[in-house]
Amino acid sequence: MRILIVGAGGADRTEQALARAARALGHDARVLDALGWRRRLGGWSGGVLRWQADRFRPEFVLCTRHAAAAGERTLRDLTRGRRSAFWYFDAVAPLPERVIQLGRQVDQVFATYGYQVDAFRAVGLRAEFLPQGADPEADRPAETAPPSYHCDVAFVGSGQFPRRHALLAELARHTMLQVRGPGWEGMAGRLPIAGGVVRGAVFSVVVRGARLMLGIDALEAQRAEARGGTSNRLWRVLAAGGCFLGEYVDNVEEFARHGRHALWYRHQADAVELARAALADDALRARLAAEGRAHVLARHTYAHRLPRLLAGQGYTST
Repeated sequence: MRILIVGAGGADRTEQALARAARALGHDARVLDALGWRRRLGGWSGGVLRWQADRFRPEFVLCTRHAAAAGERTLRDLTRGRRSAFWYFDAVAPLPERVIQLGRQVDQVFATYGYQVDAFRAVGLRAEFLPQGADPEADRPAETAPPSYHCDVAFVGSGQFPRRHALLAELARHTMLQVRGPGWEGMAGRLPIAGGVVRGAVFSVVVRGARLMLGIDALEAQRAEARGGTSNRLWRVLAAGGCFLGEYVDNVEEFARHGRHALWYRHQADAVELARAALADDALRARLAAEGRAHVLARHTYAHRLPRLLAGQGYTST
């Protein structure tokens, strides 16, 4: 099958991971950089996008949220007479209007959080639950990490979400913590900010340098999750050989078991206790990292997700 992935270009983008997974499954896949062409040509980008799509003659069009940069008219042309889907990865609540409009232009929507599935269905869209996954080519263990990356606990994420700050501050009191990502300006005096945006292979270097990788959901709305949806951070950390401590949501253990593949905390004190226990137990961390990586590569890569998407089926269980 010829699959056109419409979104953003760039070697480190999820669109490229999806294309690699499609090719691994025997499909012919290409990425159409709607965002990049929009930035370069503005309103003139539609003609270029249509020309590139027509040359490829796709049978299936898969959109990410950056496909909206193509514009509604161009997207109608790209999807006309072809099967199409929109895979939405973000935790944003409520759904932005531009996201809803993109969902209306395809046959089916897939979302990586269950509560987003419910939100899409509430506005009349056909939606299914489909978590993200790992890209074995990009998400693999780093051989080494410079001393500046060595720490007890590392968190990679955006700093503009206040619900993350209290737990990070508490963990910084008990462990050697490093925080990396965008949006932490002004927090250097309160938290151990070790760096900015983490791209590409640097993520695996962060995982290599940390004894424990932390996950904290961005929004309180994520507490409503009931299908086990969680950040792509989980899959990337496990595939990169890390030991992961993340925030529990209902049914997340259908995807990664507590004490076997990862560790799940339910409140701040629980997170601190689990972190301190894991840091004191080298054998536990090594076992979780090994079993977690094997589990992800066997069941939770993008190559495992795509057949479901192409068949129009999400997850009801693992």
